Amino acid sequence: MSALADKSPQAAESFNDGGTPTVTPDTEARERQKAIAFKVSHVLLTVFFLWLTIVHIIGILFFAKGFLLTRLVLDNKSECAVLPGGQQSREANGCWHPKSFDRAVVIIIDALRYDFTIPSSASQASEHPQSYYLDNLPTLYDTAVAHPEHAFLLPFIADPPTSTLQRLKGLTTGTLPVFIDIGSNFAGTAIEEDNILSQLKDAGKTIVQLGDDTWHSLFPGYFDPNMTKPYDSFNVWDLHTVDNGVVEHIMPLLEQYPARWDVVFGHFLGVDHAGHRYGPEHPAMAEKLRQMDGVIEQIMQKLDDDTLLVIMGDHGMDAKGDHGGESDDEVEAALWMYSKKPRFGRTGPDSLTPPLNAKDRPIGQIDLVSTLSLLLGLPVPFNNLGRPIAEAFAGPGKTKWKNLADVAQLVQAQIARYQNHYSQSRDLGLTEDVYQSQGAHMARSVDAMRSGHWEDAYHASVDWHEEVVSMYRRLWANFNLADMFYGVCISAAALTFLFFFARSSKGDKALVATGLLRSAGLGSTAGLAFGPVLGVLFPKYFTAVAGLVFGATCGGILGASLWSYQNNVAGRFRLPSTWGWMTFVFLITQSAGFASNSYTIHEDTILLFFLTTFGLMSLMSSLRQAYQKDRILGVYQSVMFILLTRLSSFSRLCREEQMPGCRSTFYASSTSSTSAPWQLLVPYVVALILPEITKAFYRGTASYAGSAGFWIGFCFRMGLLLVAVYWTLDAADNGEWWRDRISSSTLQTIKITLARCVLAIALPVGVGTFVWAKPCIDISIADPKSSVDRTETASRPQLTVFGYANAYGSRFYLMIPMLVLTVGLLLPPMGQFSIAICAWQILCLLEILDTNALSVTWDSPSSVGPIVLAMLGSYHFFKTGHQATLASIQWNSAFVPLRTIRYPWSPLLVILNTFGAQIMCAAAVPLTVLWKRPLGKFGLRGLWHDVVNACFTHALYYATIQLATTMWAGHLRRHLMLYRVFMPRYLMASGVLLIVDVVLVVAALGGARVVGLSVGEVFGY
Repeated sequence: MSALADKSPQAAESFNDGGTPTVTPDTEARERQKAIAFKVSHVLLTVFFLWLTIVHIIGILFFAKGFLLTRLVLDNKSECAVLPGGQQSREANGCWHPKSFDRAVVIIIDALRYDFTIPSSASQASEHPQSYYLDNLPTLYDTAVAHPEHAFLLPFIADPPTSTLQRLKGLTTGTLPVFIDIGSNFAGTAIEEDNILSQLKDAGKTIVQLGDDTWHSLFPGYFDPNMTKPYDSFNVWDLHTVDNGVVEHIMPLLEQYPARWDVVFGHFLGVDHAGHRYGPEHPAMAEKLRQMDGVIEQIMQKLDDDTLLVIMGDHGMDAKGDHGGESDDEVEAALWMYSKKPRFGRTGPDSLTPPLNAKDRPIGQIDLVSTLSLLLGLPVPFNNLGRPIAEAFAGPGKTKWKNLADVAQLVQAQIARYQNHYSQSRDLGLTEDVYQSQGAHMARSVDAMRSGHWEDAYHASVDWHEEVVSMYRRLWANFNLADMFYGVCISAAALTFLFFFARSSKGDKALVATGLLRSAGLGSTAGLAFGPVLGVLFPKYFTAVAGLVFGATCGGILGASLWSYQNNVAGRFRLPSTWGWMTFVFLITQSAGFASNSYTIHEDTILLFFLTTFGLMSLMSSLRQAYQKDRILGVYQSVMFILLTRLSSFSRLCREEQMPGCRSTFYASSTSSTSAPWQLLVPYVVALILPEITKAFYRGTASYAGSAGFWIGFCFRMGLLLVAVYWTLDAADNGEWWRDRISSSTLQTIKITLARCVLAIALPVGVGTFVWAKPCIDISIADPKSSVDRTETASRPQLTVFGYANAYGSRFYLMIPMLVLTVGLLLPPMGQFSIAICAWQILCLLEILDTNALSVTWDSPSSVGPIVLAMLGSYHFFKTGHQATLASIQWNSAFVPLRTIRYPWSPLLVILNTFGAQIMCAAAVPLTVLWKRPLGKFGLRGLWHDVVNACFTHALYYATIQLATTMWAGHLRRHLMLYRVFMPRYLMASGVLLIVDVVLVVAALGGARVVGLSVGEVFGY
């Protein structure tokens, strides 16, 4: 809180009213010209910043094109009448192999982790004696143990990424995913390559789908419209609608209309949603598993002898109920097959019972397609890489090795055919040793088949298959180094220009935008002309489009750089001060640290150290200030900054690699996705304290006047209180506190209404207040009769303007409560705790900058404020319950004010939840210029110059982090932790850079324009 007294002399300016001054037409014209020049400068520099953002996008896309791997999709299709070797199929009871079943019921229980199916007595009772996910789904294990010829249960390992949409692609095509597929999780496109559903459709089978509507975006037009019933899949708050709908429609199909369908796909979502909402350690998980167990028993009773029942999970979940593919728990699903007639078998006595953990006898999810295809008498899809599951073909009684060898040989021939076509379309780059090794396994398999050694033939085919799949995993981890190099070059060139432009100590940035844009445009035009030449000279490395884009981008950067050099915009630099070296060391140390997986994993701790170090340096600097008030204020705010940094560190969400030395406090426990009861008090404390803290800082400069009282004292407090009530009702809904009094749907309606009220306060009211409010000043006129001195001057009325000393800063800060409300609504209670502390720390930082003369000004372009704000935003990213992992994304934030997914609002809500801290700190960057800025200092032109300097310096931090993570991810592309650590951090850095660019353009530069015009309208431009 500010140490300055309310309405102190330092916060006010006094004037002697000698009568109303005459405003001449010339004065009005000059003021209009200044306002117009300010607006034009804003437009030009905004366009220039947007151009730089486009350069960032191009650099990111070039690198991503070479780094985020893609797989060539072949459009070939397997045919029933033609075997993989080219011979005509003569099989009467099926296509390539005699079918075992006429029909199938395939049930996907989303997020069915393998250990959910294993009884505690056989697995981990000592570790989790009271786990809610144990012993609630016994049917699968018990049936497989009691009737091994009727059922088998195996670990079913998914290939990351484990988003549901990507898993469905793998489960139906038998292909391996690539990491870039995660980007289409919100909106999938139709699968055009050969898959098991297209084979069913070509065979004239009637396909029914119930449940998750993701299937319909992947397979449009495949399902019978009269019997199919899809449900919205993204509402993770809803545990029952989809599951109850599947049960409601599948039972009549099995009982009343068994002859009207051939294959039914039922996709349950309740287990997955219970995990996302509560975590696996919650009564809701036990309830959903018991429901699934009962449904499975009912389906078993209604099956006939010729129908196959398949129960499987598409992925698992971590200890919090999330899944992205970073940990073993997230990829370890379960697969169970059941037949009323004895058709299954085992390959040895050690495989009679299901494995007790997922590390024993696992099978890949790509193996399902070939298995299901052959069991139903269908051709194996052309692009399939999975092999038949042994238990499905071993037969009852003694192991039927000949049957196993036959199906293994069929699939071996099919994969060999695929490999041949793939190599014709794209060079595999295989060495002679690889071909010889594969050839040796295949020859051994063929020789064993000819000699009737069926078991040896089967094992030889398995060995060949394992080597081929490993080869394709390596193949699809081949990177396009040329595109990666171009991306790094563009990002590095943009960063270099950004550095010189942001840190130059000479040149008015409000005047150079026109020349820079013109030169960048001319350079881009020249680059466009040179682009096709690159395609001609280096056709191996440049396509026509890539050459044009690369040439135009590099030409634009070069043109802007040459103009800057010729006009001496960046021609003179000062040696960094102690503070400058501090920010430089912070930035370089953090950038270099991303080469280490341990550093990247513990980034939150590193940022905690950096921010604490800054607080200590500001404390020592404040002690050396000449004026006592500055010393007191500087020391107080420095101590508060340090304490708040340490206090926020108690909000923590640990990632798997930090265990066991880390304990999560963000939720009720490390295995929960709900808040503890005591955490529900946090939003109420925030609603009580944060407006008062903000008010205290405003009163320190006598700025708590005008719209500040209405917006901060009433609207802000009311919005925070509604947020607190919302999360209390959410906890009541999760815990079913009022189950007998209020239904869950009624609570949901009340919650959504409250959430929309908060957004109405934050956005329409908040934006309106910010755009149209007058400066936060108060005017007092003293009575001349009260003066003892009766001179002519003293006899005039004395006009005092309170808030004059911080007219710019207090006016701009009105934006921050708007962001606190919006972001805080989307975050659980501990996230609101972190965002509130972040807002408080921003105010502390502004006072520190002012008392230590570190504000960004024309004659002192300090980098401290913008860089520390960037570190503060990055630090609170972790403190709001996030990590640089896919599993930590809080998808349920998309449903805080909505019932269902709505574009573009749902993705935007997730972005605000995830990057809210960085967004708020980026929006606050102009405050490093505006807070307590004297009105007459350099005028609006100087103000605009300094704001642009601060924004470009802030962007410089994120551009440096983006380039560092990009380079290290490219350099460490063969590192064991690439997909778990380095790639997610690179993706996060790239996304944050683009988001910050947009926020700086819209909120920072746009907000500075609004404030400049608002204050200028009262005090002159």
